[in-house]
Amino acid sequence: MWPDRRIQELFGIEIPLIQAPMAGPCHYDMVIEVSEAGGLGSLPCATLTPEQVRTELGLIRQQTAKPFSVNFFSHTSPTPDAARETGWRKRLEPYYREVGIDPAAPIPSSNRAPFDDELCTLVEEFRPPIVSFHFGLPEKSLLDRVRATGAKILSSATTVDEARWLEDRGCDAIIAQGFEAGGHRGVFLTDDIATQIGTFALVPQVADAVKVPVIAAGGITDARGIVAAFALGAAAVQIGTAYMFTPQARLPAPHAAALRSPDADKTALTNLFTGRPARGIVNRLMREVGPISDLAPAFPLAGGALAPLRAKTEPQGSGDFMSLWSGQAARLAQDGYSAGELTKLLAAEALAKLGR
Repeated sequence: MWPDRRIQELFGIEIPLIQAPMAGPCHYDMVIEVSEAGGLGSLPCATLTPEQVRTELGLIRQQTAKPFSVNFFSHTSPTPDAARETGWRKRLEPYYREVGIDPAAPIPSSNRAPFDDELCTLVEEFRPPIVSFHFGLPEKSLLDRVRATGAKILSSATTVDEARWLEDRGCDAIIAQGFEAGGHRGVFLTDDIATQIGTFALVPQVADAVKVPVIAAGGITDARGIVAAFALGAAAVQIGTAYMFTPQARLPAPHAAALRSPDADKTALTNLFTGRPARGIVNRLMREVGPISDLAPAFPLAGGALAPLRAKTEPQGSGDFMSLWSGQAARLAQDGYSAGELTKLLAAEALAKLGR
């Protein structure tokens, strides 16, 4: 029924729709809903401890026999820079004083860990059918161990060069992430986000450059986007923001409200919340500090100094100091459906537009 069935055959799924692995909003229940509906649910593990990953994978294995994906970050942990950290805390000091927090109080550390031996051991134990990575790929020895489990491997590319790099290292499929996508950029061969191009320009160029199937991601929220992605050469789409409107999305109240507000279309790339560029709805911190700041410590350390501000203001309904990740097409999302219902609805509407 679909014009390109390579992803369905590769992953053993019925619908060529992948739920984006969104750290925070997405847990085992969303993964199960999407996979049971025929798509590919994806479990984000970047902010989970190994014990939490084990628990989530156990629940998924107990409740579905359908294929699913597990996602990890493959960044290099930075060397702490005391001078940069001091400068960042000094820039945030007025906000600390405003909300009644001691600017000299200890701050928590960020918990975004890269894929390592311990996480790889969990992959070997649970053997998820698909393993995806963000920010390139882990070192070869780890990647070889993942491949030895029989898992299909995919990762995100934001340029043709990145797509070719991933194909050369054995990726079974490539996610072409356009500028419109919410959350972190998948860039790994360059730090220049100013050169990132949009989904509609990126997907056909990647599809022409590589032999493996291409998954389109970025600004795809409804059936029109799905149909357009297939017309451009994609074999599947990856959708994130639309799933944040489902009851399975575990969103803080300010984030859920921002997605449904008239300002949901006002997004920007920012490094303030983690130290790495990610797209989110513009809030007070982004307006006043500027969405991109040289003061923000390297990924993922920037978030530590913001944690006390968020902890103090979020209970009051404020999203001033928290990341409000969203793609550029939140207004096209359909509210009121479960993750499984949304998967089936998007597929049916896309097939209707394709005349199939």
